[in-house]
Amino acid sequence: MNWYPWLNGPYRQLIGQYQHGRDHHALLLHAAYGMGEDALVYGLSRWLLCQHRDGDKSCGKCHSCHLMIAGNHPDWHVLAPEKGKNTLGVEPIRQLIETLYNYSQQGGAKVIWLAHAEQLTEAAANALLKTLEEPPAKTYFIIGCREPSQLLATLRSRCFYWHLPAPDEAPTAQWISRQLPAEPAAITTALRLSAGAPLAALNLLQPESWQQRQSLFAHLAQGWQQGDLLSLLASLNHEDVAERLQWLCSLLLDAMKWQQGAGQYVINHDQHALIAQLANTVPNTLLQEEMQQWVNCRQQLVTVVGVNRELLLTERLLESEQRFSGAA
Repeated sequence: MNWYPWLNGPYRQLIGQYQHGRDHHALLLHAAYGMGEDALVYGLSRWLLCQHRDGDKSCGKCHSCHLMIAGNHPDWHVLAPEKGKNTLGVEPIRQLIETLYNYSQQGGAKVIWLAHAEQLTEAAANALLKTLEEPPAKTYFIIGCREPSQLLATLRSRCFYWHLPAPDEAPTAQWISRQLPAEPAAITTALRLSAGAPLAALNLLQPESWQQRQSLFAHLAQGWQQGDLLSLLASLNHEDVAERLQWLCSLLLDAMKWQQGAGQYVINHDQHALIAQLANTVPNTLLQEEMQQWVNCRQQLVTVVGVNRELLLTERLLESEQRFSGAA
């Protein structure tokens, strides 16, 4: 498993809590997509299971470490939905609980890694609560989440909350530049679009993804000049429409920042010309209204089951065309 430099500090802090008796049997790890928290959890789990720890490091030589390296440690339990499903039901939780109350296979700790607690069904979450409240000895839960507010309050209250922060932008940009060739403005933009998460930014900068974003803004610039915003439909009507609408909303927000003299805080550093064009030709109130409409559209596309994506986007683009016709 790959290790990342921004995990060094959080790893040492977490290990330090266990070393000094301030640990908790249930850790709620809040991390944004693209932070590489899987590597952090693996390192922490390996240390907890190691039979001959070397300070804040696992020894790498004991039988437990060999099992972790091989990926088949019997006391490291990874909970995830079955293939093809996006929820984790109650039966795997019941099976896990039954296993936990038996002696550990290696006679040491037992570690459970649940990467996305939001995937628990209500029945599964309730089944887990009692074990979280009174776990077997030397049993450690590491529970990951993207948004803690989506979890049951009773589940959150039984865990020690830990947020994995995004690293500083400058060293992260240097790290990304060593992974792939990209312009500094593009790297800064990708990081800000990804809330500072390095792996998410790196993924966005891959040629195919980056070209899709560039194409969207090229169509926006052309459609704006020609008064034909409906031409954006081909660029927006894709499975990853939520991300593409995020790009669009970020550009509208940048135009509002530009109008307020806060151009140094824009997200899309590689789109200054388009941002300035929007800022200089569209009133602030119209930009705000337009952005809110696109946020609402994105929310419908993400949450409404069976929504007609093409129809919804077409209606929204035609509304935008009418709104902007006077400002263009």
